[in-house]
Amino acid sequence: MTSPLDTVASPPGADAAPSDSSVVTTGAVTASQADPPVVLPWWQNPVNILTMVLTVALLAGMLGWLVGQSGRGAEPSAVDVGFLQDMRVHHEQAVDMSRIFLERPDIDGGLRPVANSIQFGQSIEIGLMIQLLRDMDAPTEREDDQAMAWMGMPMPAAEMPGLASDDKLQALAESSGADADRLFVELMIAHHEGGIEMSNEAAQRAENEDVRVYAALWARSQADEIAELQGLG
Repeated sequence: MTSPLDTVASPPGADAAPSDSSVVTTGAVTASQADPPVVLPWWQNPVNILTMVLTVALLAGMLGWLVGQSGRGAEPSAVDVGFLQDMRVHHEQAVDMSRIFLERPDIDGGLRPVANSIQFGQSIEIGLMIQLLRDMDAPTEREDDQAMAWMGMPMPAAEMPGLASDDKLQALAESSGADADRLFVELMIAHHEGGIEMSNEAAQRAENEDVRVYAALWARSQADEIAELQGLG
């Protein structure tokens, strides 16, 4: 994933270049000569923030419409429902983990856009999972604490593949700087690896065509994010 370019805001008067080609080397230094350009990180620039919000809203609307137009009436299987319910919980931890990391002081600026992307992207995907479950007239949440029965390996929800323990999340919340960077990369790679395992299984065994398509897409996107995290970690 390529992060947006930083936006450079020129100070007042910087665009008024003198018509004379000569350079004055004596006398008072002007404000435009003394003040360096102000460089805003992309996530602090108001234009980029507005663009991100509008893009997320547009994508959510488009994807919601696509879900609503397809898959209606498809008979859900235990794999369809179980995968969506479990992956929703899985994604919710990734969103929470990204939020915790982004609140840490002195984190690596290169990891910040990756965490932002995970937080926004997986929030949208959670909405898709909920809509798919509603279209199937299935509960949007598990009715008990048992997960992974749809894969033939029932276990407590907290033990799903890749989920970070409460102790690990607390350690992330108490970290800063390079320690926070290292722990976030470690936990998110393990988290995504578990999500890929689940998504690949659903892509092969789900009855609902929409579930198979989205599961395959989610597996690829998480693999891409792992590669990016490994490159930055």
